[in-house]
Amino acid sequence: MSQLPPWSGLLRRVDALAAGLSDGELARFVRRGELERLQRGAYLDTGTTVHRHRAVIEATVAGLRRPGVVSHASAAVLHGLPLWRVPTARVHLIRRPPAAGSGSARVHLHVARLPEDQVTVVDGLRVTDATRTVVDLARTLPFEPAVVTADAALAARLTTRAALTACLAGMGPVPGARRAARALDFADERSESVGESRSRVLIHRVGLPAPEVQLRVHRADGSVVGRCDFGWEGARTLGEFDGRVKYGRLLRPGQAPGDAVFEEKLREDELRDAGWEMVRWTWADLDRPQVVAARLRRAFARGARAA
Repeated sequence: MSQLPPWSGLLRRVDALAAGLSDGELARFVRRGELERLQRGAYLDTGTTVHRHRAVIEATVAGLRRPGVVSHASAAVLHGLPLWRVPTARVHLIRRPPAAGSGSARVHLHVARLPEDQVTVVDGLRVTDATRTVVDLARTLPFEPAVVTADAALAARLTTRAALTACLAGMGPVPGARRAARALDFADERSESVGESRSRVLIHRVGLPAPEVQLRVHRADGSVVGRCDFGWEGARTLGEFDGRVKYGRLLRPGQAPGDAVFEEKLREDELRDAGWEMVRWTWADLDRPQVVAARLRRAFARGARAA
């Protein structure tokens, strides 16, 4: 029985045939679930950890008759930036004027000025650099998903606030410029996850005071009790986004997950004992903003009475 040759990620038909496979064998691998047919002439090894859209990008670019620069959400995938509720069915490309057209079922084509210094190479593909990618997404996405990606790019030090501002200013009065300016002004490199970025947007939208991000709480002797996602010192209230991945980040080498959760409970007990209110929320709560807002307002009231 034929076996797949050693491969990782994208498998192009032309390469498979060169390795000695036939179209019939490729079809059998698809039926057995070992390959996924991405598009004509391109397959994804189902055992790979390669991001599916990354493989689609590679396959689509390889089949282009006219070159383009990978951009927008597709560029974010190549840069390893998170996307929240952003469609990735089509590959985004920029072509410089006088190119025209809206693309195809596979390609979302953008015609735009693109200075060469805003282009980089990732895995052999020409891609808008992280700064231009974040600005393009901020111009074209709703506020919340734009903030998610901008926060992550700043936190990973793939760009800076000054670079983002300069990039947007250099575009002039382009569509979406005001929308982008709002998202970029709100972005914060201290957000450590998609959940924390979405939490900041939620707090802003329900009209609550902006929190201090990554607030460190100290004991009387100056030592640190802990660092909390959000804090309102005047209301003696702390907020924590409780995504499960957080407990993985808390693990020390060799430490069991249960021990990390227990240590987190001890930390919270000490914070409460020191007079802080603690409010936690989860992924599901982020889609119920008024529930989170009500919890925080109750905590603010208790904290104000105790102060």
